[in-house]
Amino acid sequence: MDAPLWTDVHAPDLADLPQDEAREYLEKAVSEPMNLILHGPPGSGKTAAVRALARESHDDPENDLVEINVADFFGRTKTEIKNDPRFESFLVGKSDLSKRDMINHVLKESASYAPVSGTYKTVVLDNAEDIRVDFQQALRRVMERYHRTTQFVICTRQPTKLIPPIRSRCFPVSFRAVRNAETVDVLQNIVEAEGVDYEDDGLQYVAGYAEGDLREAILATQTVYTNEGEVTMQSAYETIGEVGDEEVIQSMLDDAEAGEFTDARSTLDDLLVDEGYSGQEVLDSVLRVARKRYDGDRLARLHELAGEIDVDMSEGTSDRVHLSHLLAELGRGTA
Repeated sequence: MDAPLWTDVHAPDLADLPQDEAREYLEKAVSEPMNLILHGPPGSGKTAAVRALARESHDDPENDLVEINVADFFGRTKTEIKNDPRFESFLVGKSDLSKRDMINHVLKESASYAPVSGTYKTVVLDNAEDIRVDFQQALRRVMERYHRTTQFVICTRQPTKLIPPIRSRCFPVSFRAVRNAETVDVLQNIVEAEGVDYEDDGLQYVAGYAEGDLREAILATQTVYTNEGEVTMQSAYETIGEVGDEEVIQSMLDDAEAGEFTDARSTLDDLLVDEGYSGQEVLDSVLRVARKRYDGDRLARLHELAGEIDVDMSEGTSDRVHLSHLLAELGRGTA
């Protein structure tokens, strides 16, 4: 999708957040800056909310909001971290650092530099449930050292995976899954602002498809419009009735079986990140293709492994990690 994402173009202001209780806490945090833990299911608006908070809190949010997705670190190699334009300035001349020290250094440097405007900046750690305990200890020390000039906002699906010293330093803000009617209202505002031809049942279909994931609903609506030129029940069904392109899934499985794990994982990343599919949707699509591709013990084992992965993803751990495990098992011939 080459056009600007509607999730960015139509990012909500703080006053527009549909979750009343969360919005009230965040509005208080504008005048009384504090460390926060935003917790709730995927797509409930945590990241959009913290960006809205930063726009309200900082005169120069582009420079005083630092966003770090945990996957930027723990799912990548040292070389990939070092070459990331967001981090490379911190790591010049630091090629001899271990990955652990590299991550700690980026965290410390991100928190230590002076705010461009005002008296503090905001550092966001997204998907924080994936941070190992030893790195959480390092994060705790960074939070203690730079608490006067840095507000830390931790976004997670599982706050219980954070160590008590971090939880005790942050005010918890709970986000629930977005209701279907709220999703439809948001989608209607967006398509009308974009001048898109739509029908109410088309928006209802997309909202039901997203199952409370507002980000997923917005991206799906944009995909339907890009493919079909309108958002109706028929166009939505034809575009998102089945997840992804079967040929893409087939190619990913071909690469996995051939031991081309890097290529298989690259396709997986395209589906999860660029196309915006959830881990559950990709898993369902893999199983749909697998029923045509395998039989007997191989298919039974794949279903067994998929069940384990489904449980792991429902507990809030990284979808990418667990789906990558499935691809690796296919490469080893054990699935």
